[in-house]
Amino acid sequence: MARTFEQMAHDSAAARQATRLDDIHGRFDPWLVGIIVAIATLGVIMVASSSIAIGEDMQVGRYYFLSRHFIFLALGLGLATAVMRTELKTIEKYDRFLLLGCAVLLLLVFVPGLGRSVNGAHRWINLGISNFQVVEAVKVIYIVWLASYLVRFRDDVNATWGAMLKPIGVAVVLVALLLLQPDFGSSMLLLGVTAGMLVLGGGHLKRMMLPVVALLPAVVGVAVMEPYRLRRITSFMNPWEDQLGAGYQLSNALMAVGRGEFSGVGLGASVQKLSYLPEAHTDFIFSVLAEELGFAGVCLVVGLFTALVGRALWIGLKCVEMRRHFAGYCAFGVAMMIGMQSLVSIGVNLGLLPTKGLTLPLVSSGGSSVMMTCLALGLLLRVSYELDRAQRQVARLRGDAASPAPASPVPTTTQPPLPVQPGAPVRGTSRLRQRVEPSFGGRSQA
Repeated sequence: MARTFEQMAHDSAAARQATRLDDIHGRFDPWLVGIIVAIATLGVIMVASSSIAIGEDMQVGRYYFLSRHFIFLALGLGLATAVMRTELKTIEKYDRFLLLGCAVLLLLVFVPGLGRSVNGAHRWINLGISNFQVVEAVKVIYIVWLASYLVRFRDDVNATWGAMLKPIGVAVVLVALLLLQPDFGSSMLLLGVTAGMLVLGGGHLKRMMLPVVALLPAVVGVAVMEPYRLRRITSFMNPWEDQLGAGYQLSNALMAVGRGEFSGVGLGASVQKLSYLPEAHTDFIFSVLAEELGFAGVCLVVGLFTALVGRALWIGLKCVEMRRHFAGYCAFGVAMMIGMQSLVSIGVNLGLLPTKGLTLPLVSSGGSSVMMTCLALGLLLRVSYELDRAQRQVARLRGDAASPAPASPVPTTTQPPLPVQPGAPVRGTSRLRQRVEPSFGGRSQA
């Protein structure tokens, strides 16, 4: 009878403890929120400054592109809110459907009547009110699938060739579909994210060198196969040689950067945005920023993106340390996607890299890029929320374990104590109760 009462008391205590853990909520990382808001605010200011002249030339209104930017920001905020309210275990459950969705999206651009071609490139689908660039969604969806794959096969990725080559093969298939559009910049970004996540997910570095070396000649061949790509590479090396031809865009971007000097010419006072610099409000908005805000503004932008990527990597590391691998790998993927894209965009504007059609996340004007960047950042904020919640749950458990156990209301038996030999050491008779670890709802991390 005494044993029955003791077991019932233990079960009741465990139930109360589980209830307390379920009542614990996390919070979104305040540093991450602050950095994202700062970048988005800077983007609104620069879109307003860089697009007024373009809107007047196109006779669509001075604030046409700014209004569109606000609309897409609002839609992106809605997508981010939906992801921030969704448990990561629910997202992880549909990983295979997400991979299938990547392939379907990349094929939709070739469907007559649905796909939209601009200057010979099939990268958009027509949604009626606007065109949507599918690769922006594919990048986020692919990160979620790869994070789930690394969770399921993280031990095999480091030990076997097959487990390591499978995600590389999937990336090659997606890259092949992207090159049919064609979209060389996004293809290289997808390969870079794949390689980075495999390294952080425990991939064997020496084994990874073989497929990298094998794919390198193919990448070089694709880069120089098309005449326009070859012209971009040669003009990047010396844009002043053909300033009014192949080097026109880059030479004007460099003039804008040089004109800004240290403190810039002042917000709204850029000359290059007055129909001299093509794509001043999208791909080359960083050059306009450098002209108007100078070296100080450039350092501000670089510092904000460095802080964003660094904070995301730190959150991912903390998740992995707590054995929340799916959340950690998602954070790693979002960090590398935003970090690589911003690095390429800034490098192109500064003449350090050949021209690529990649926007500066949350700063450049654009619909698909803005919405999907908000979606990716919403996923990152959800990771930070669940990390904080897990840390609070562990702290509660440790506090309960450290506090003294309450006196048991169950009456003890009246058996006499065992005799103790004179001089024998006295041993404690209390048993340590087994520690109850929290269950965070994820898959078992065997």
